[in-house]
Amino acid sequence: MADRVRVEPYGDAAVLVTLGDTIDLDVNRRVHAIAQYLDAMDEGLKDFTWGSSVPAYASLLIPFDRWEVSAHEAAQYFQELIDELDIGREAEALSRTVEIAVRYGGEDGSDLLDVSERTGLTPSQVSEAHASVDYACFFLGFAPGFGYLGVLPAELELPRRGEPRTRVPAGSVAIAGRQTAVYPSATPGGWHLIGRTEAVLWDVQREPPALLAPGDRVRFVADRR
Repeated sequence: MADRVRVEPYGDAAVLVTLGDTIDLDVNRRVHAIAQYLDAMDEGLKDFTWGSSVPAYASLLIPFDRWEVSAHEAAQYFQELIDELDIGREAEALSRTVEIAVRYGGEDGSDLLDVSERTGLTPSQVSEAHASVDYACFFLGFAPGFGYLGVLPAELELPRRGEPRTRVPAGSVAIAGRQTAVYPSATPGGWHLIGRTEAVLWDVQREPPALLAPGDRVRFVADRR
């Protein structure tokens, strides 16, 4: 690979692959490309791994069976393997695009007017800007099915709310910093609510339960019904 990544033991049953320390689309694409490559490898690799790799913004956690190999041996193995890979933007080509219809504003987006005032944009401009780009699903976290999506257009960047809500309705579309997300279930939350979707982000009766997967591209479409 063009830039050598760092692979080191993470406890005694996993290694951590680190590609950077910031939220960066190109770095995150490389994270997912490595994850897809490793998860697709034959059983020779999986003899000592016990699960799929877990991506984050700029790193990848790879679990292994500590009874089969030591943390040092696993780190050395994955370091050599990853150093030999030629991975650039292939992850973008491998990703799928998920469209999510959104009703912006009103009861569905109770913070849209506040976001409008704070950004100097009209409510329509806020919703148009939000739906103007495709977002990368960096990883899933916080709650089952909750995808951290970016990068939000710079004109919509705002810090999180000063006082989080104790309950955010499921399906709420929200923004904070340079990221956006959809709340899969009713949970507390401190992001700005600008809309809502009928899409079900998490369903235990579905396989897989999560609508989004790390590495997906997400496109929001205004639902004007």
